[in-house]
Amino acid sequence: MQSQTSYTQDSPVLSLTVAEFKDLVAQAVRGDDEPLGGLAERWQGGELVLRPGKPGLQEKTIPLEDFFHKIVMIRDRLRVLEQRVNSHAALSDAEKVELQQYVTRIYGSLTTFNILFQYRDDQFRGTGGKV
Repeated sequence: MQSQTSYTQDSPVLSLTVAEFKDLVAQAVRGDDEPLGGLAERWQGGELVLRPGKPGLQEKTIPLEDFFHKIVMIRDRLRVLEQRVNSHAALSDAEKVELQQYVTRIYGSLTTFNILFQYRDDQFRGTGGKV
């Protein structure tokens, strides 16, 4: 006889998006507990210096960890946007493809920041020159 589990509102239920599931699997494969999107070791403790082009103006220094956190937040929000577009009931398949192409192009625009990521799997990927 097979046991059946019934869930109540208070029962723990794991709810993951596809991207979150992929991230957990990738983290398990690497065998580490570091959160995905970790800053590469060579940049840890570093600073981003914004130097104005006009002489006499003050430069701005930002810890790389703070800047990197914002880049990771952009990546994560783009993933959520992708999921919402793909699961949106009111959009046609053609509209979903069109919006997905825009998101992919945004990823491509952010590839400049890939140098900051510790793991290649966490980096941005665009269309690879395809339109």
